[in-house]
Amino acid sequence: MAVKLNETDGGRVMEIEVSGKLTHEDYTQFVPEFERLIQEHGKIRILFRMVDFHGWEFAALWDDIKFDAMHFSHIERLAMVGSRKWEKGMSAFCRPFTTAQIRYFDHTALSEARAWLTDRGSGPNTGA
Repeated sequence: MAVKLNETDGGRVMEIEVSGKLTHEDYTQFVPEFERLIQEHGKIRILFRMVDFHGWEFAALWDDIKFDAMHFSHIERLAMVGSRKWEKGMSAFCRPFTTAQIRYFDHTALSEARAWLTDRGSGPNTGA
């Protein structure tokens, strides 16, 4: 399986660990859990952790585009954690598709990413 899900901060934060290539089946697992959390909490925060991540299969890329359009304003903060230059570039690429504050963190700064997600203060979208 390419996706592992974990809820933290009372369900206000969804941690998603992805590895390998994301598939359509991964989205059928992830999307209902995400939608349940937004029903319970309104906007949520996401930690998107990429571990040996190789992108999306074509059908999953289409799923991702549909997800982004449907949930444009449901994500308050998005922490992207990875170790590759193209993964950091994804954080800039995602900005037009969401109203979320987005920050990229190197995989060595996972605890910093978690702290940023649970911080209740508001601030500008400071991409790192």
